[in-house]
Amino acid sequence: MKTKKKLFCEICPTTYYISLQKEIIKRHIKNLFGKEHYAKELQPQQKLPVIVSSHHSNMIKRGPGIDPVLQTNKADNIRLACSKMNGIIINPGETFSFWRQVGKTSKRNGFSDGRVLVNGKLVAGVGGGLCNLANTINLLILHSPLTITELHHHSDALAPDPNGKHTPYSAGTSVNYNFIDYRFRNDTSQPVQLCVWCEKDELCAELRTSCEYPNTYRLTEEDHHFHKEANGKFYRMSKIYRETIDRATGKVLNRELNWDNHSEVMFQYDLIPKDQIK
Repeated sequence: MKTKKKLFCEICPTTYYISLQKEIIKRHIKNLFGKEHYAKELQPQQKLPVIVSSHHSNMIKRGPGIDPVLQTNKADNIRLACSKMNGIIINPGETFSFWRQVGKTSKRNGFSDGRVLVNGKLVAGVGGGLCNLANTINLLILHSPLTITELHHHSDALAPDPNGKHTPYSAGTSVNYNFIDYRFRNDTSQPVQLCVWCEKDELCAELRTSCEYPNTYRLTEEDHHFHKEANGKFYRMSKIYRETIDRATGKVLNRELNWDNHSEVMFQYDLIPKDQIK
């Protein structure tokens, strides 16, 4: 049986670091010569009047194999990142960039070790846990008419679902300074405002604007289950659809497949609900 040849970044920690720095430099160059107009105006004390979408979630995960210290650090990282973007105004034609707001996740900049996904494994890393914040922002944008211009998926099966019930896009949005970014653009005719803050261990988020949009948006998930594949690993499977709904009539105007989910399970297999395995 042939052994799969390792990529350069998988050989050892040194080659991974070299590969990482190469990608960071490439993104710096791309940003330098890009033509995007980035949002930068912060108004945390002055909120736009209309809530387009909102979401909140607990930042601390608990369970077998989950390090409580890394979870606490993750929450601290999220609080710090929120302080750098809370209240940002995205005017028509402007782009929001996650990393342009957060900056480099270094200990010098106040970030701590949290959980990060490296080569398919959950390990400790500075700034870990910010995928949680990026995923929350993505949920807001999916429930709006804004245009997602950069999105990277990772496994949305990082931990067991609370009470065994899965919520579409409860996880799965990946960010890594600075080349794996999350970006969206305001292609509407009115400004929007992203508000993100923490209340104890809760991450709270709102997308606001000046007046109501004519449509609302909804996510639905079909055929959610877990499946064991030939490699012996379990994967979460589902299809997630995004529906555009006319606010005045309630009629579904459009329905499109948003994500054909095939995510490796990163928690203990005996925690998978037996009735969800196919």
